This record gives sequence, C-alpha cells and structure tokens, in this order.
Amino acid sequence: MINVAIVEDNDTIREGLAALINGTTGYKSVGLFGDCESFLVKLNTLDVNVVLMDIALPGISGIEGVKEAKKIKPDIDILMLTIYEDSEKVFDALCAGACGYLVKKTPPSKLLEAIKEVYEGGSPMSSQIARQVITAFKESKDAKADKQEFELSSREKEVINLLAGGNNYQQIADQLFISVDTVRHHIKNIYKKLHVHTQSEAVAKAIRKKII
Repeated sequence: MINVAIVEDNDTIREGLAALINGTTGYKSVGLFGDCESFLVKLNTLDVNVVLMDIALPGISGIEGVKEAKKIKPDIDILMLTIYEDSEKVFDALCAGACGYLVKKTPPSKLLEAIKEVYEGGSPMSSQIARQVITAFKESKDAKADKQEFELSSREKEVINLLAGGNNYQQIADQLFISVDTVRHHIKNIYKKLHVHTQSEAVAKAIRKKII
C-alpha cells in the first residue's frame, strides 16, 4: 500500500486527487491539506510514503514546504504537482528536494504511475519538463564552461590590456615590474585559456568576450 498525502489549496483538485488515490487498489490517501503549515505540523505523526505538493500555496510556498518537510523527514518523497512549467520553478523544486515534477494536466493513469515510480525510488517528470531540464542543464553547463574557460587572473588581464595597447614583451615587463620570462608565462596561459595561438587572436577574442 502506498500512503499518499496531498497538499493543495484548491478544494476541487484536492478532493479529486483523494478520490482517484482511494479508488485505486494499492493506493491510500492519508492526509489532505490546504496549505504547507498544516501539513508540516502533522508530518511527524503522518504515516506517508509520497506527498503530492502544489507550488502556489497560501503562506509557505510548495518549494519552501519541500525544504521544511525534508528537515522534519529527510527521506520523505515529494512529487510536485503544479500548473507551472518554466524551468526556473522546476530547478527550484528539484533543488529543494522534490523527487519529481508533473503538471496538473497529467492524465490520472500517468499520475498514479508517477506516484508508484517515486515510491520505488524514481524521479518522474512530464516529457515537456524533462526536455526543459535537459536544455537548462546544458545551458548552465555551457555557461559555466565558458566562464571557467575565459577566467583570466587579474595579472593576465593586465597583460592582455597592455598587449592590446600595442606594448611589446619588454614594455609590459617594465610597466608591471616583472621579468620578460614572467610576461611570456602569462601570455602562454592567456593563449591556453582563450584557445588562441597568436597575439592578435588573443586581443581580438579578449575584446569580443568583453574581457578587456
């Protein structure tokens, strides 16, 4: 038997979900709550396996509710069921500790499958949300890679600025009070970080990437 608690402020949706769960063999509704506050108060004594949690709730939001619930019962499995489909809300919910994320228009049969999947250790998401998550993770990874790739040290930025100003290695060394060998070392690192092979390429890319 999978014990399910429902945290949803819309009476019609909450009662409808309870009817679906109680009317299905192997599932049981063990708590209906219109807000996170009342759910959190009862959580310690609630025999629950999976929680269906809305996001847009009065008082504490569903995302904050997930965080608070995890503090009380770290192993609790929470499935977000909401109208929101934007990737920011998805990330916030998953980062808070939610196990899955479905939109409210999910068909009843798919919802029951998702509850079972969460109960068995899975992380269900509607296909549209899964695509958004994959895209957002890729963008996040690419942005992070770009930032790391072009992250010049303050000294390297000084060197590339002086290069852009037409200074040669000796002039850069004199102005920065370092040796020519040290200048060469910095320029080698700059080439490596910017993935270039010449001085003109380095300066052009540094300008294009707004490094200087």
